[in-house]
Amino acid sequence: MTILVTGARGAVARHLTTLLRERGAEVREASAAPAPGLPDRLVCDLNDPATFAPALKGVTSVFLYANAAHADAFAREAAAAGVEHIVLLSSASVLHPDAAGNPLAASHLNAERALCAGPVRTTLLRPGSFSSNALGWSWAIKAGEPVALPYPDAHNDPIHAADVAAAALAVLTSAGEHGEAHTLTGPRSVTFAEQLDVLAGVIGRPIAIRRVSPEQWKEDMSAYMNAGFADALLDYWRSTVGNPVEITDTVERLTGRPGRDFETWAREHAADFAPAG
Repeated sequence: MTILVTGARGAVARHLTTLLRERGAEVREASAAPAPGLPDRLVCDLNDPATFAPALKGVTSVFLYANAAHADAFAREAAAAGVEHIVLLSSASVLHPDAAGNPLAASHLNAERALCAGPVRTTLLRPGSFSSNALGWSWAIKAGEPVALPYPDAHNDPIHAADVAAAALAVLTSAGEHGEAHTLTGPRSVTFAEQLDVLAGVIGRPIAIRRVSPEQWKEDMSAYMNAGFADALLDYWRSTVGNPVEITDTVERLTGRPGRDFETWAREHAADFAPAG
């Protein structure tokens, strides 16, 4: 079995590659551009179909990051190469009632539809929010400044990238999970304020919250994300204020162990939040 892991620079892909090699699997890493110092890494640019066939040659299974641009072409090339199984890293946002019109969900949903309509059996992994999203607060925390939040009491379901990778390993190496859709969450629904309390405990100093209006937050983020994406995030956060996210047991069911909680991730990344000096 030869497994192609796309998006090799990503956190999930890095964890997955390590797990697969520990299992003795033949792994082929691929990313959108050549990796300096890693001459063996293939180029598989999901925005460039010309890179698909060389990366897929001799491959039996694929771990694929969701990119709707040429997902149908990828499915065709995978079938032509003899690929038997694709595991697509999608998003739980596709479960939104208006996913097709939601900027958070639409690209993932379109990638899912293209792959599932193709000739290669496809398994869908749909994580919710990642624990690593908290890195967006790191600059303010390192500087000793308050974290600006429009909805501090909004819930989310932070999942560790290593648990997503472990779930991917399970479906890539098992014949029993092919063709299914798996919603992945962390082990507990927590608010942003609770996550900041955890981080404060880890770094040993308080972290203040500055409540801002949704409009102010959107303006502050305008250099980093488009307005439609910001509006979709704000709508989602507003919907989870006082409304815990539904938690699944999928990580434990697939991997045989409970998922890592946010505190575990925070302790692993304490240096990212510690003040300089």
